[in-house]
Amino acid sequence: MAISLQKGQKVDLTKTNPSLKKVLVGLGWDTNKYDGGKDFDLDSSAFLLGGNSKVTADTDFVFYNNPKNANGAVVHTGDNRTGEGEGDDEQLTVELASVPAEVEKISFCITIHDAAARSQNFGQVSNAFVRIVNADTNEELIRYDLGEDFSVETAIVVAELYRHSGEWKFSAVGSGYQNGLEGLVRDFGLAVS
Repeated sequence: MAISLQKGQKVDLTKTNPSLKKVLVGLGWDTNKYDGGKDFDLDSSAFLLGGNSKVTADTDFVFYNNPKNANGAVVHTGDNRTGEGEGDDEQLTVELASVPAEVEKISFCITIHDAAARSQNFGQVSNAFVRIVNADTNEELIRYDLGEDFSVETAIVVAELYRHSGEWKFSAVGSGYQNGLEGLVRDFGLAVS
């Protein structure tokens, strides 16, 4: 049975699951009735961060146009441009033991593609969630439902996996940004072109 978390809660991941080697991070969402005439395309991404909470290289930003980090420990499995259907809309996998030693934290984010041009925001999104699944057994370990706390935001840091005393932990973050992917990229130490 999965542990259900609220915003701000943290839980041990590998300490309580010592045989855990690979996790699937599933992100999902629904869009509310929207009559703006444009598609609603949400995107998931991961930022592999060092001790200063910044990426150490451009390849530490994993998303649909850079589907894996330099050593392949974190992989984005593909872009879902509609969010249609049940279950996960996008997924990333993480080989925990292969994550480079200098990476202390992996931040998982959801952004709205072309949000400003399409006049879209997370106030138009419902049922957003992140879940952590044991990739070897397909058992859901952790689930965090984001709720309806967002309005004008166009990007959300949903959750983080982070190292603590040699173990991996999970943190339900749920922190919104009004300046979309550009704001996230800049905050995590990448140049915006």
